[in-house]
Amino acid sequence: MSWLVTGGAGYIGSHVTKALQEAGLSPVVYDDLSSGHASFVPGGVPFVEATILDEAKVLATLREHRIEGVIHLAGFKYAGVSVSRPLHTYEQNVTGTVHLLRAMHEAGVGNLVFSSSAACYGTPDVDLVTEDTPTGPESPYGETKLAGEWLIADAGRAHGLRHTSLRYFNVVGSGSTDLFDTSPHNLFPLVFDALVEGRTPHINGDDYPTPDGTCVRDYLHVTDLAHSHVVAAQRLAAGEELAPVYNLGSGEGVSVRQIMDAVREVTGIEFEPEVRERRPGDPARIVASGELAARDIDWRMRHDLADMVRSAWEARRRATTPA
Repeated sequence: MSWLVTGGAGYIGSHVTKALQEAGLSPVVYDDLSSGHASFVPGGVPFVEATILDEAKVLATLREHRIEGVIHLAGFKYAGVSVSRPLHTYEQNVTGTVHLLRAMHEAGVGNLVFSSSAACYGTPDVDLVTEDTPTGPESPYGETKLAGEWLIADAGRAHGLRHTSLRYFNVVGSGSTDLFDTSPHNLFPLVFDALVEGRTPHINGDDYPTPDGTCVRDYLHVTDLAHSHVVAAQRLAAGEELAPVYNLGSGEGVSVRQIMDAVREVTGIEFEPEVRERRPGDPARIVASGELAARDIDWRMRHDLADMVRSAWEARRRATTPA
């Protein structure tokens, strides 16, 4: 029996696929390569290049590979861009999930781990976000992730689907120099691109009510994240009950200024980040508790900030160094 990883050729998905492979769970990757890379799929792992919107293809894949569970990461993940592309975002993230759930039901696949997001919370008015914090998404992306959770929960009630949804924040680092974050919108790639191209990285606002004036967020190492996906899959496959939602968070968070300081130290490139105006809607602090996930799916921060920056920088340098 195998586990299907939708979006398995992406940055997070490829790390999840690698972790499944190392755990002996026989992953199968399903990805349309809209933002993923075929080269990220580990050797020996079956790869189906297709869209999640092709329900017949999803169903055929589930049956052909005798899939026992799905880790669903496929979707349109750019929160900022989703504001100007709401229809595309809903089609990929909500309609795509409907197609997946229907194919799973028809194929008799009863386990699902869903890649959700901290964007479900919007701008919480608490210092530490827990699973009981009210949701209030502020972008089509956040809305679609929350809608995906609702769909999955409804499928659980109607069809007995065993499931859990993992909400996480800023995923960084690398577990292999062959895998790296290629998003044009995430902080680490933006900072590294600036340094490689001889530009000065920038900070959006340094007058927030935080210790150093810059925004504080949760930054999580991608391999720690992948590990808890695998544990969740193993527990569901064993018939064990999990909570419907888990936050994967550090409980503390780090500031953008701390990120810049760590990048300077790791890369050895001296720079003083340019300070620009605040971005509208950026909250001063969003940090989550990971206590529930630590209890149930072996979640913990195994890597510190220096590890996150160093592994990401090494992967980025290898990707841009001629062979």
